[in-house]
Amino acid sequence: MILAGDVGGTKTLVTLCDDRGAVQRESLYHCAEFASLEAVVDKFLGGERPALSAACFGVAGPVVAGVARITNLPWTIAADALGKRLGAPVALLNDLQATALGMLVLPDASFAVLQSGPLAPHSTIAVIAPGTGLGESLLVSDGTRYTALPSEAGHADFAPTTDDEIDLLRFLRGLYGRHVSVERVLSGDGIGDLYAFCRARDGQTEPLWLADQIAKGDRNAVIAEAGLAGKDTACIRALAMFVELLAAEASSQALRGLAIGGVVLGGGIPPKILAALQTPEFLARFHDKGRFADWTRGLAVRVSLEPKAALYGAIHHAVRQ
Repeated sequence: MILAGDVGGTKTLVTLCDDRGAVQRESLYHCAEFASLEAVVDKFLGGERPALSAACFGVAGPVVAGVARITNLPWTIAADALGKRLGAPVALLNDLQATALGMLVLPDASFAVLQSGPLAPHSTIAVIAPGTGLGESLLVSDGTRYTALPSEAGHADFAPTTDDEIDLLRFLRGLYGRHVSVERVLSGDGIGDLYAFCRARDGQTEPLWLADQIAKGDRNAVIAEAGLAGKDTACIRALAMFVELLAAEASSQALRGLAIGGVVLGGGIPPKILAALQTPEFLARFHDKGRFADWTRGLAVRVSLEPKAALYGAIHHAVRQ
């Protein structure tokens, strides 16, 4: 049997599978109710202690020498210690590594195609996933199997390329200081900051209906939904900037890895704003790479619609173990 999980800052999804990866049962837990991943696993397994052949967890934080400290959660997970507890080898993957590996096992129906292109076997694939934060990975093949490369690319510098984006950088420096990462614009909170910038630029008072919705709900989701519905000028522009910036970063990630196998947009945000991504504006910015513009036009660009991609990636990794 295989134990696999997706460990986030808020929730942890745990599953028990057979050795081929077929799910036998799974449960979702709220992290705040547990002191550690070990406590979650004990709750999940209960009195049942099946013989495990392998375990793998995708975790929301960097993994160094088999140890992960979860971002936004006071948990430290050590693969060796957890392995001794479970009686099986344990692998820890950064959640974006797990998400990237999940893309390899999802059916075609789990993707929305933004641009058609060849899906050449064993070619490098770029994965970029905006959600609570921004994660990026490259799927690199040795000719037999893929490895998902870890990164903290979301904390690399935000690189503006238009006059509006240069003004945005100045605005964000006023909020966060000298260093502004690309995650500051391509994340849930990034949508909120883009809106604040656009609202300050247009000089118009926030409508009462919008202020009321923001006060009662998820600010970033409300802004995105209002932008999609075309209900407010600042929301519309904030969403448009998000789409443009995501397109630019996605094609930059493709260039960094020479991702002939295409680009996949994962994470929680792209499926929710799919209509805004299925536009000429997204592709125009994706192609805006100077001497490599024609190259970007030949890449497959897809959106993953599967919210459990990271879990499936963890299962896939454990099966390979």
